Amino acid sequence: MRNIAPLAALALAATQMAVSAQTMNVQSLMADGYTIAGVTQPPGGGAGIFLQKGNALVFCFVAETPDSPTVATKYCKPVR
Repeated sequence: MRNIAPLAALALAATQMAVSAQTMNVQSLMADGYTIAGVTQPPGGGAGIFLQKGNALVFCFVAETPDSPTVATKYCKPVR
């Protein structure tokens, strides 16, 4: 029984990260204390940004279009 609590905490953390991965963007991550750890330029255009806070590393893809007033976050995903 003692091994169930750590597994439950791990499952809860993974679930919360999956849910927040759908709503996070570069701006929200930086407001949460993440800092830019690196950038890359994918071959298809746009920019890849690695953000880090402690042991957590997140990759975000950002892009713009000629009509858009801003460069927008397309998605962010935790790096494992």
